[in-house]
Amino acid sequence: MDEAKIKTLLAGFRAGKISLNKVMNKLKDLPYTDLGFARVDGHRTLRKGFPEVVYCQGKTHSQIEAIADNILKEEDTLLLTRATEEIYRRLVAKYPALCYNEAAKVIYLKKHPSSGNPPRQGKGKGLVLIITGGTGDIPVAEEAAITLEVMGNRIDKLYDVGVAGIHRLLDKNELLKKSSVIIVVAGMEGALASVVGGLVSKPVIAVPTSIGYGASFQGLAALLTMLNSCAPGVAVVNIDNGFGAGYFASLINR
Repeated sequence: MDEAKIKTLLAGFRAGKISLNKVMNKLKDLPYTDLGFARVDGHRTLRKGFPEVVYCQGKTHSQIEAIADNILKEEDTLLLTRATEEIYRRLVAKYPALCYNEAAKVIYLKKHPSSGNPPRQGKGKGLVLIITGGTGDIPVAEEAAITLEVMGNRIDKLYDVGVAGIHRLLDKNELLKKSSVIIVVAGMEGALASVVGGLVSKPVIAVPTSIGYGASFQGLAALLTMLNSCAPGVAVVNIDNGFGAGYFASLINR
C-alpha cells in the first residue's frame, strides 16, 4: 500500500466513511504479509519508492504466483527477475498486461494498463546509457534495461563495442557525453569499464559478466579488473547483476 492510499484511507476514517475495523484490516499487513514461505514486504514502496522485486530462481511456480498475487493487490508495478517462460505463461493467463523479456528472463508490468501513469518512483532526470563489451553480455544488459524502464527512466543502448575494437565506442562520443549515468556490462577481462570511466565525467556502474574463456573464472577476472579500475567514478556490482546495476542507476538518475 503506497503513501497516497494510506492517506486516503485515514481521510475516509476521519470523515466517518470508513470504519476503524476496515482501517485496521488494511494496515495490518504493514510492514509485511506472512505467506508462510515468504514475508512479502508491503512497506517497500514507502521506504524505497519502488515495490519489492522478486528473484524467481529457487522458488516454485506456486510460490512465485502467490508472491506476485500479493504484490499486485496493492501495486500497479511488478518486476520478477530470473524467471522462466513457463512461469510467465502461468502468470500472464491471470494478468494479461504482463510482459516477458526472454533474453533477460524478466517478467514485468511497467504501469497499470488503464492509468497511463509512470511507476511511483517517477521519471529519471536524464538518460541512462547501457553499454556492452560483446553480444554475449546482452542478457545481463537487458536485465538492467528492463529494470530502468520499469522504474521510469529513459535509456539508450550501445551494444558490442568492446576494447578489441575500441573505435566502435569512440565513434559514439556524443552519446557518451549526453548520458547522465552509464552502465558498462562486460565479461572476459572486463577492461571496458575503465576505458569508459576514463572518457566521461558521469557515474559509471560496471557489471562483470560470466562470459569468457576458462581463465575468466565465470566472471571473477572481470570483477577483479573492474574493482581495480584506475578510472575514478566507477562503481561495481556483482557478477551478472544487471538488476542491481539498473536499480542503482535509477537511484542516481532520480
